[in-house]
Amino acid sequence: MPNWTKALAVLALVAACDGNPWAVEEEEPLPPGTTDPTASSPITRTEEVDDSGNGFAEGMSYDATTDTFTVDGLAFDGDNVYTRDTAVPSLGPFAVYEAASVFNDPLTGQPIEQFQHKAIYGVDPDGDVSFAIVRTGSYVPYGYGGWIYSRSGGVELPTTGQASYVGNYAALRDFDGRGGLEYATGTMNIAIDFADFNDGNGVQGQVYNRRILDTDGRDITNTVIAALNTEYEASATTLPVMNFKVGPGVTTAAGELSGGISSYVVDNEGNLTQLEDGKYYAVLSGPNAGKVVGVIVVESDDPRFDATVRETGGFILVRE
Repeated sequence: MPNWTKALAVLALVAACDGNPWAVEEEEPLPPGTTDPTASSPITRTEEVDDSGNGFAEGMSYDATTDTFTVDGLAFDGDNVYTRDTAVPSLGPFAVYEAASVFNDPLTGQPIEQFQHKAIYGVDPDGDVSFAIVRTGSYVPYGYGGWIYSRSGGVELPTTGQASYVGNYAALRDFDGRGGLEYATGTMNIAIDFADFNDGNGVQGQVYNRRILDTDGRDITNTVIAALNTEYEASATTLPVMNFKVGPGVTTAAGELSGGISSYVVDNEGNLTQLEDGKYYAVLSGPNAGKVVGVIVVESDDPRFDATVRETGGFILVRE
């Protein structure tokens, strides 16, 4: 069963403040990908290409025979074929891959050190929905990478009632201000009101039970929580819940979702300070809109360093 308790506690606190930080101010544009999508068509979305290195990863594909993941478009990531990460082979049900650390000059045999690149790949057991995320920890600021999510068929969208979805979330964390990568995991749920708003369906969602790992697989969640408590004079024992911003205009007739997402720290005086802010993108799939897949991108100041941390996560949820 979905666990809404932590999210509701934060929502109740926010409702007592002036304004509503979860309110949607305007419709979020969809990422690049499928043009003229319909409810009956497959849909694929990718990260938009920009000058900061986003969206450069292309041709992402999985080979089940060799359990390898191919990525094109990124320099110094070996021969473009990523193998299972040796330290962290998976994050929950999602697989983790890494590029080769050395590439040999084919003429001289001279070893060339490669940049750190990691990938997370998720696919549901039926192969109906999938996502992939690629990030690097070898640039300052953010380096080159990208993400993709897709459904392979259409969706049967309800017109009445509400639906609840639950599943797993996993992310790569990179930095502006320092190098390196981290992982994040969590539990996620989404609820959709198919009857209202009149301008698109109402959507709420939360990511909770969040943990942070270093690339060796060590759980560093408590270190991050301690730094947050020091920075914000708080006494938290868990990482903040990420909440969807709720309002009209976040869904389409093709079954796509896009909107804002944020998290807040509550200090010892009960005051709220926004920590993370970003966007979510997703698409529904299957009979009775039984699955949802998507990507979340949020940024925040890292209380441990003089740096900004970007968390790029993927999720696959099923209707329960």
